[in-house]
Amino acid sequence: MNEDRRDIKPISLDGVRSGRLSERKSKVSLEIIGQVWEKGQTLSEFLKRLPAVLGAADLREVVQRICKARGQKRTVLLGMGAHPIKVGLAPVIIDLMERSILSGVAMSGAGIIHDAEMALVGRTSEDVATALVDGSFGMSHETADFLNMAIARGRESDRGLGEAVGQALLTDNVPHVEQSILAAGAKLGIPVTVHVALGTDIIHIHPSVNPAATGTATHLDFRIFAGLVASLEGGVYLNLGSAVLMPEIFLKALTLVRNLGHHVREFTTVNMDFQRQYRPRVNVVERPTQQGGKGFELIGHHEIMLPLLAAAVIESMEA
Repeated sequence: MNEDRRDIKPISLDGVRSGRLSERKSKVSLEIIGQVWEKGQTLSEFLKRLPAVLGAADLREVVQRICKARGQKRTVLLGMGAHPIKVGLAPVIIDLMERSILSGVAMSGAGIIHDAEMALVGRTSEDVATALVDGSFGMSHETADFLNMAIARGRESDRGLGEAVGQALLTDNVPHVEQSILAAGAKLGIPVTVHVALGTDIIHIHPSVNPAATGTATHLDFRIFAGLVASLEGGVYLNLGSAVLMPEIFLKALTLVRNLGHHVREFTTVNMDFQRQYRPRVNVVERPTQQGGKGFELIGHHEIMLPLLAAAVIESMEA
């Protein structure tokens, strides 16, 4: 039986202790609030006028850390899914490579598909929902044959998967080769590694696939990626739009190089995606920096956030 609570009296406010507003610790002050925009101002001025709180403060600090890393000739490494290519960011990434801001790029197996298709014919990203109905999804033989042959030839020359595809695009001088991150890496001598999970990419369902060559090439790329991770002390690792694969690859590479005695403790990690995800948060932002360094999350659409970050870094780099 419930106890009758009708005899409870309202609590009295007499005796409440209060203090002065001017003496209270506050998180927001006039010194950090945003400033209004004036027509005709520069990007640098825009960045200065952002509020110095939360995401805006993180963006500024990430920019500073990237600039400091490159000023000290430290590694700045980008790990990415395929989506950044699909939303048109290859030119931005290539520009960062050409400016020597990025020391290396790592991508999922899907990345080479969209990268190569843009280079081959200037378009990519099919309508999966429609094509899945009749089984035509992923059945473009030009994409599969070009990539699978490039990977097979790369095995013969002991090239990693990324370099093999990049060199093939350059050698064949495909119509839009300047749009390829893989070709840019091969041309500039910047490692672009590719990390494949067999069965996840459309080229794996074609008769031209060579699973042994694919496995050998992607494992070599993992070791190359680990070599880049071994040099991350004082540097920056960015995860762009990969919710599972690249965060797992990064974590395994980090434990490998620490196991081998490489000192990788004080560095910066940044996760960039349009929503917060468990694995990037723990495997990129939190776990790797628990003994030093700092992790950040910059949340927003790739097609807005990466160009903004890239422009801010370029504007902030010393000549």
